[in-house]
Amino acid sequence: MSSSSPAQHHQILIVGGGAAGITVASQLLLARSGLDVAILEPSSDHYYQPGWTLVGGGVMTKEQTRRDEADLIPAGCTWIRAAAASFEPEANRVITSTGEAISYDTLVVATGLQLRWERVKGLEKALGRHGVTSNYSKEHLPYTWETIRGFKGGTAIFTFPETPIKCAGAPQKIMYMADDIFKATSGVGVNTQVIFATAGPGLFGVPVYARVLKKVVEQRGIQVLLRHNLREIRAEEQVAVFEVSDAEGNTSCKEIPFSMIHAVPPMSAPELIAQSPLATSAPGGWVEVDKYSTQHVRYPNVFSLGDVSSLPTSKTAGAVRGEAPVLVANLLAQLDGKPLQARYDGYSVCPLITGYDRVVMAEFDYDLQPVSSFQIDPTRERWSMWLMKTRGLPWIYWNRMLKGQPHESRYLKPFKPLAKALGLAYKGEAVAG
Repeated sequence: MSSSSPAQHHQILIVGGGAAGITVASQLLLARSGLDVAILEPSSDHYYQPGWTLVGGGVMTKEQTRRDEADLIPAGCTWIRAAAASFEPEANRVITSTGEAISYDTLVVATGLQLRWERVKGLEKALGRHGVTSNYSKEHLPYTWETIRGFKGGTAIFTFPETPIKCAGAPQKIMYMADDIFKATSGVGVNTQVIFATAGPGLFGVPVYARVLKKVVEQRGIQVLLRHNLREIRAEEQVAVFEVSDAEGNTSCKEIPFSMIHAVPPMSAPELIAQSPLATSAPGGWVEVDKYSTQHVRYPNVFSLGDVSSLPTSKTAGAVRGEAPVLVANLLAQLDGKPLQARYDGYSVCPLITGYDRVVMAEFDYDLQPVSSFQIDPTRERWSMWLMKTRGLPWIYWNRMLKGQPHESRYLKPFKPLAKALGLAYKGEAVAG
């Protein structure tokens, strides 16, 4: 790993050293060890963010989700310790936060997204007090668990915003875990109303899994409020203010008192992306790429994946498992002057925690059809999938995914021993990741 210098040029420049950026860098260097690959990333810490629900639910510690970024940069890759300040795709260069210009032959944009706390009045200031928390803030993960564990009864609200978010199932996962704790605490469950207030028209974007979750909330007695978009939190009063829409688009204002609230902020592409030539004109400001090739629609030597991309699938680390091999294959083809033949089918996975010992392993594609890496019914709650979520997937993330392996299956093949121990069969020939 070498250091940065002014006026650099790299064959492949990756902006972002999170799950997507590290995975792509590792896969590229495994494919061709002689490639000149650089990662532009300012942070010295790398977090396994899929584990933050488990931290908020008291299953993991925040430190268990952290590693040193330096330990994850693949051998042979240059790490440039800075952030991107602007993109100049016409000139094939990126200007960094330190004022350096880095030119490239091929660019990969993997910056992740931006949490827009400011779009909910009073939310950011309220976090960590008066029962206001969010697992999307790593600083307040311990407060989520403290609030759930110390809950004395009343109304507990869990929200979902009007924008796409990373891990669309996360707002419900922590709700079901909290409901388990409430019901197990003498007197609290009896005196508690759990509310899921979502800005959307349904519980989940994939109909077959939405039907499963509908049964879960009905069995638990959770109240679901559709088309309820959180607009303001008055922390001292413990009041949440929602904009409520009807099917015709008419809106009204509704105030709901709470004892605790897990609030999910709206999200968008980072401002530097949204204001750059790389952005789509659609809401969100995502990097505009072809949904099948991950190649930019206007700049052939630019690719993007992960949360910042316009790929119309869930923004999860599991989706990156499907996106990365396609991007790598097509990027190498672009370098070689060959046709781009790899196609991403929209695969994503969202392990839907529905309690402390059960998970629905929701895997699906662009057609919103269930696709399973296991030879089981993916729509059922399973204890085995709880083990996969809490033990299997973190191990795979650190030891296989970020190291660029394997390419031939989605995520299960490297954890075949656990699958065998659980009596599960798996599909080793799953495509794209």
